[in-house]
Amino acid sequence: MNPLDLLADAAENLYPARMQMALSLGWHIIFACFGIAFPLITVFTEWRGYKRGDAALTELAHTWAKAMGVLFAAGAVSGTLLSFEMGILWPGLMDRFGEVFGFPFVLEGFAFFIEAIFVGVYLFGWNRLSSRAHMLSALPMILSGPAGAFFVVAANAWMNNPTGFRLDAQGRVTDAQPWAAMFGPSTWPQVTHMLLAAYMVTGFTIASVYAVGMLRGRRDRRHRLGLLIPLTFAAALTPVQIGVGDWIANAVADNQPAKLAAMEGQYETTAGAPLSVGGLYYDDEMHYALEIPNGLSLLVHHDPDGVVLGLEEFPADQRPPVNVVHLAFDTMVGLGSALLLLAGWFGWTWWRKRRIPQTAWFLRAVAVSGVAAIVAMEAGWVTTEVGRQPWIVYGILRTADAVSPAPGLYLGFYAVVVIYVLLTGLTVFVLRRLAGSADTPAPQEVDAEPPDRHTGEAAVR
Repeated sequence: MNPLDLLADAAENLYPARMQMALSLGWHIIFACFGIAFPLITVFTEWRGYKRGDAALTELAHTWAKAMGVLFAAGAVSGTLLSFEMGILWPGLMDRFGEVFGFPFVLEGFAFFIEAIFVGVYLFGWNRLSSRAHMLSALPMILSGPAGAFFVVAANAWMNNPTGFRLDAQGRVTDAQPWAAMFGPSTWPQVTHMLLAAYMVTGFTIASVYAVGMLRGRRDRRHRLGLLIPLTFAAALTPVQIGVGDWIANAVADNQPAKLAAMEGQYETTAGAPLSVGGLYYDDEMHYALEIPNGLSLLVHHDPDGVVLGLEEFPADQRPPVNVVHLAFDTMVGLGSALLLLAGWFGWTWWRKRRIPQTAWFLRAVAVSGVAAIVAMEAGWVTTEVGRQPWIVYGILRTADAVSPAPGLYLGFYAVVVIYVLLTGLTVFVLRRLAGSADTPAPQEVDAEPPDRHTGEAAVR
């Protein structure tokens, strides 16, 4: 086939390939969050029930374990699709750099199989193993989820800051060092940011389910505990995530200045650069934005007069789409700040009164916090991935040069859309059936009186 025809086919395939990858990653990352965080929250609840001889906590953990199994199965399907899509959609990336950054994917495969095995052991072991043996059987599951996330995010961090190899005069990879590639300058900031996001998404989402139930009048003890435990995990980690956000902003400033400039719509290289909130970017400047004087310089340099490189320093064809990156970043920061306020509200009331805030507005805020956490996480990934464009390997390989020239990619995209619609519907149906079977409280639980404050449980009337 004529090389020019191949280039034309690749250019035509870029849009469907990017849309398919965006859909798959955006869908899978939600379920990956539950695979990372849900096991620890579930086993912690089971341990508390065992230590206190509390059947309600044990039954709550059992219900969560079933939901965890459903979500893990759905995530396994989407993760399998992603593993094929990397090779099918982006052969230019895998052929050229697979020996450099492919190693984390191999390790992630081992982590996935370990997690799958012990999810099965944990679910099958209910009422078949002793309590201690059952909780010990969960340890590999608890560890393998975050381990798998580490390996995948490490590969993504390498794409943002490629290290661990040299290029010869013809641009061919030499002296590949997979271990060095896996521990590049962006690995730890990105991994930490993702793991904390996973606990926030999982904690706020589980709590939101029980908040909705409580708003509908289900004030039994199981709903109070179902809200309290995951919300405590999420609220405790939210301020930590804000601090990690500062860390990752500094890593972006050091290693991807074009992305940082796009995040803030900063065209001119400026000392004492302002922080732009909202607004739209056109004609090489921000319009309608709320500007915080010296805010960007203070954020990335911890110096109000620090110099921030602008988009003018980069050729026009090497700049990311500014409005997409800027608005996604603002969405992530805005929702993260709102979740921080919710965490503060919860923490202050608990510290003073040892109970959940009793106002219905608090329950309404918790009810939407799960969606807010998911949207914030997705916006963060849009910032990360779109902000790297037009590069699939930053500064080395363009996305357009890595896409497959094979025909039929639009059909593949439509097929993936159908698969995810069906998979979403099936997952929601199974979870609703599971919730329905677990949502009939024992008569003695309904309208239970608030327990003594020294028990550490919360009451909401």
